[in-house]
Amino acid sequence: MGWYNGGRMPGYTSRMRVVTTVPASGGAPSQLETSLRPELADAGRLARRALRKVVTAARADDRRTVDKALREHLGPAVNGPVVNGSWPSYEHVNVQIALDAWLEDPSRSHELVGLTGFQHRMFGLADLIVPEVHPGMLPGIGNVAMANLPAGPDGQTYSCVQCALYLIVESEQPLALLVRGSDDRGGNENVLVEALTADAETGARVLAELRAMALERNVYRGQVVSFGGQMFGQPGALMTFHSRPTISRDALVLPGGVLEQVEAQVLGVAEHRERLRASGQHLKRGLLLHGPPGTGKTHTARYLMGRLTGVTIVILSGEALHAITLACSVARALTPSLVIIEDVDLIGDDRGMHPGAHPLLFQLLNEMDGLGEDLDIAFLLTTNRADLLERALVQRPGRVDQAVEIPLPEAAERKRLVELYCGRLELDEAGIADVVERSHGVTASFLKELLRRAALLAAQEESSTEGPLRVSGEQLTRALDLLLDDRSRLTRALLGSPGEQPA
Repeated sequence: MGWYNGGRMPGYTSRMRVVTTVPASGGAPSQLETSLRPELADAGRLARRALRKVVTAARADDRRTVDKALREHLGPAVNGPVVNGSWPSYEHVNVQIALDAWLEDPSRSHELVGLTGFQHRMFGLADLIVPEVHPGMLPGIGNVAMANLPAGPDGQTYSCVQCALYLIVESEQPLALLVRGSDDRGGNENVLVEALTADAETGARVLAELRAMALERNVYRGQVVSFGGQMFGQPGALMTFHSRPTISRDALVLPGGVLEQVEAQVLGVAEHRERLRASGQHLKRGLLLHGPPGTGKTHTARYLMGRLTGVTIVILSGEALHAITLACSVARALTPSLVIIEDVDLIGDDRGMHPGAHPLLFQLLNEMDGLGEDLDIAFLLTTNRADLLERALVQRPGRVDQAVEIPLPEAAERKRLVELYCGRLELDEAGIADVVERSHGVTASFLKELLRRAALLAAQEESSTEGPLRVSGEQLTRALDLLLDDRSRLTRALLGSPGEQPA
């Protein structure tokens, strides 16, 4: 017997003991041979091991599986038809809310059975009943997979089933529902609900009741929402909640009569919808706001959003402009509604996602035309390039009922804008007059930036560190000179001043 350090580096203290067996003289059995002799205790251990195997095999037939659970619950109805229903992925939360409310009926009881191994697999109720057709490919019974999905603009969420079976008894009649959320990588882009009942009529009724309740309790109704651009135009597109803006009427500085036109077309029709509908007048309308960048088109749209409390507002911009069909579908289902499409000129020549698709602008106009005239749906389109849209709009008259120009501010509007954007700054009146006189052709965005720069000059040059800043006429003039300098041409272009191009 000896000690061996395993070739470790000098100083390594952990060592392994090695036992060597030396055969005894005269042919006596070795230590290894002695250790392998059977003992009485070995017989007991072997018997217990054999018993465990027998019991495990016997109980395997009693283990609850998905197909057994379905067959035990449904009885003869297990041979009934499977009725399918599907919703876009953004409706998952509404489907779950409807299902939970539907199950609260005293005539119904249910058991929720979780499924494991469902990710990225395609299967239905019919597959679960006959697992031998897909051996090893179908899910088993386990914990219920849940996901907290957005349900409101202030971080509200609702717990939704990702994949599970509902074993339901309704008025003493058994039925089963399979609920599956969307799974892009599994080839399932929609929320699926399958009903297995004794007859097709019952399954169709159940799904129709769920669909009606999902619409009635829809969390998007009366909210401000937008489609996620990362999945634009696809059935799996996501919806995002936004807080409803609150902008006072005084915060809009537009030429006389412009805001009144906009309010009459959007707010006026909404206010008198019932009388107009009773008089046979159409409620669907389209409004185009056009003018140079930075003149207040988006600001005007946000003002209208704040005024239309209780109205569903769907916003499309950027890549999400491809989700026109989905936006119109939501607007149709959740009337009264307003669809805001920003920078609509971006889709003037852009085509849909599929080969041979029409330009998205034509698709938008066709969707607008396909909506019922008596639906209280308003479309608000904004653009900096009305010339790119005019031909298409003229060729399809009636989709846009009114075009309103938001022009560059004149002297009176520029003075009001300066007073609006100054906040709590103390401004020299002479400096205001100089700004108004020299700022012809600039945008509201330009004037807002001008005041911020003048305030920064005042902060750098003022010795006091308390109270509101006082901006002198000279500081206003210097800030204006900097923005009007040739070296600021790109800055002016970025602020929306027309005719400004980078050198």
